[in-house]
Amino acid sequence: MQKIRMGMVGGGDGAFIGAVHRMAAALDGEIELVCGAFSSDAERSLQSGLALSLAAARVYPDYQSMMAQESALAADQRMQFVAIVTPNHLHFPVATAALAAGFHVLSDKPATVSLAQALRLRQQVRETGLLYGLTHTYNGYPMIKEARQRIHAGELGTIRKIMVEYCQGWLSAREEDAGNKQAQWRVDPETSGISCCMADIGVHAANLAEYVSGLQIAELCADLSALVEGRQLDDDGSILLRFSNGARGVLTASQVCTGEENALSIKVYGDKGGLQWQHQEANTLWLKWPGRPTEMLRTGAACLGAGATANTRIPMGHPEGYLEAFANIYRAFAASVRAYQAGAEADGLAADCPGIEAAVRGMAFIELAVAASNSDTKWHIFHQH
Repeated sequence: MQKIRMGMVGGGDGAFIGAVHRMAAALDGEIELVCGAFSSDAERSLQSGLALSLAAARVYPDYQSMMAQESALAADQRMQFVAIVTPNHLHFPVATAALAAGFHVLSDKPATVSLAQALRLRQQVRETGLLYGLTHTYNGYPMIKEARQRIHAGELGTIRKIMVEYCQGWLSAREEDAGNKQAQWRVDPETSGISCCMADIGVHAANLAEYVSGLQIAELCADLSALVEGRQLDDDGSILLRFSNGARGVLTASQVCTGEENALSIKVYGDKGGLQWQHQEANTLWLKWPGRPTEMLRTGAACLGAGATANTRIPMGHPEGYLEAFANIYRAFAASVRAYQAGAEADGLAADCPGIEAAVRGMAFIELAVAASNSDTKWHIFHQH
């Protein structure tokens, strides 16, 4: 079985998420990094590529050159998909260039910096017939798969309440003034878009709520703030949610919760039971029932469903986490690419990767949250696009 050939845009020396993407892509031995445009600085891109043991000829000064030169290579040598790990403002132009050149795309979220761009991207995906994936990493956790499956099977009954929270503390001080490049581009509207916190982590929380529950956000009421003085974009937000079945919800996202690390959690309650999962204890899923003891499920247990089992990598009791969940997204996308190459339908379980519809909903959520926060109207309808 030949490896799927991946190119990367962004993620050069000094970038955090690029290295995470590369580790995740390499974990199963199914994907090989063959080329990249790792920085907007040509020399830095070259040095980054050489440090990754790539041939100099396959390290490009910009993504435009990469698309043109890779598409000119023989079909069995050129990259098959592009991983986009740049700041937000480049996601759309890189994705559209890749699709136009005939390459599949796997992008960091959010897919674009506006809903209009997301809709144009979806149209291009449909017209080309190529694959598009979005790295909503948390969907890759085994116990998130288990939570989704149990809700889908009706074990919790009719869902009535969803509470999702994503709190960090790393932007509690003005890191952007201390030379932190990750902070600098996130708080800058030119590179981040219309939102910092909601575009960075709030959209993860919204996606997780919809993915786990199987419901869609129908309306929201938002209060976004820049709590650190001098920032143009939100670093904190609280949102009330109404879901498609009438369930109520609360979404909290903040990057100024001093002392917090990466505190993502979700609670879902139906009329028969509830469940709870938190990222910092990712191997555990709690099930809660009226009239009988709370159950603790653990990753790797024999009683788990097919989705959790397929995404579990090591024996029960051994910690696995972020990189493995990230790798599950890459493995699913690779399965889709293999099926595409074979002219076949990808297996739904194996190819469970967020796609272009998640990209559109994510950008619609961000725009609606910002608009709602700036409005005196209480409830804002989440329109279908």
